[in-house]
Amino acid sequence: MAHCNTILSQILKLIPRHEFETLAKLHHSGRSFRSASRWSQFTCLVVAQLSGRNSLRDIVDNVSAQMHRLYHLGCRVISRSNLSRMNEDKPCELYEALFGRLLSRCQGLSSGHSFRFNNPLYSLDASVIDLCLSVFPWADFRTTKGAIKLHVGLNHAGYLPEFVAITEGSTHEVNIGKLLNIPKGSIVAMDKGYNDYSWYKQLTDKGIFFVTRLKTNAKYRVVSRRTVLKDKGLTCDQTIEFTGPQTSKRCPTRLRRIGYKDVLTGKHYIFLTNNFKLSAKTIADVYKARWQVELFFKWIKQNLKIKSFIGTSKNAVLTQIWIAMCVYLILAFIKLQSKLTKSMQQILRLLQLNLFEKRDLMALLQGKPIRDTEPNINQMALI
Repeated sequence: MAHCNTILSQILKLIPRHEFETLAKLHHSGRSFRSASRWSQFTCLVVAQLSGRNSLRDIVDNVSAQMHRLYHLGCRVISRSNLSRMNEDKPCELYEALFGRLLSRCQGLSSGHSFRFNNPLYSLDASVIDLCLSVFPWADFRTTKGAIKLHVGLNHAGYLPEFVAITEGSTHEVNIGKLLNIPKGSIVAMDKGYNDYSWYKQLTDKGIFFVTRLKTNAKYRVVSRRTVLKDKGLTCDQTIEFTGPQTSKRCPTRLRRIGYKDVLTGKHYIFLTNNFKLSAKTIADVYKARWQVELFFKWIKQNLKIKSFIGTSKNAVLTQIWIAMCVYLILAFIKLQSKLTKSMQQILRLLQLNLFEKRDLMALLQGKPIRDTEPNINQMALI
């Protein structure tokens, strides 16, 4: 049988070691550890994410037990105290920068979205990660509750988290949305949490289209109406302008109001957009596709370790989250490169069960059996 490194080794080879070390030098502070390195820290925390380890002791014991299979990775045995101190003190910005490198590689493999228009499509949303205030006093959110907030702009081309920010739990979504460098001509789908009339004006001036839901208390007047196909669930397609004393100043541009009734649920939605070219049904479908960012949050919370933390400092928490996001991109890269029909969850389950096995990664994912050139007769004997 041909020699193969471990599955973990083949996964980590997707990250060029020289690139990692260059980033590690750029994002370094304090004294270096004699018996530990940032690469060892990264390897341990990737193992924790892929194998579902829950504590520092569990991570270190697991990696130490497999060290005879990991010697070729350049990873040394790291003690629990050293791993804890590195998580607490060494800048998490290293893994944020690594996330950017991995994202650029995934973008080169991603295909377009499922819609017929050519505009880039993004969905914006944020998810609160609850923390115990007594254990994480820096994560002040409410009187008796701590939290941080994960902001994501999901690109529907490959469903990649192209824009990611981690803030205090009290940071409003729209404040982060305004900082995003969204490409001109893109379409952005977002819920009512991003309601800001002055931002709507800024997006329109930049040539960026948005699709959101209109607030029920918004004051406006109808400028014109267009016919709609009621058999597709559409109830109205109007051009409106705001009439509120403050709203009309913040957003003096005319926008498009679309009514849509979901046939399955019976719910009625009112959408607001500055795109007058796409059909009303396409606008409704674009907002419906925003659900993909909700599924993204659900997936990472169920499959990666971003709800329970192995450190209590802000840097340790951010380090763990950024490495989790890096692991997500590694899985996405494997799926995009191999063009597998398996879901991300199926790929993760296969890797979890075979992380330290010595076999070909692609053969494992494609379900090919292990074939020995010469069968070992001792395997057939009961000794």
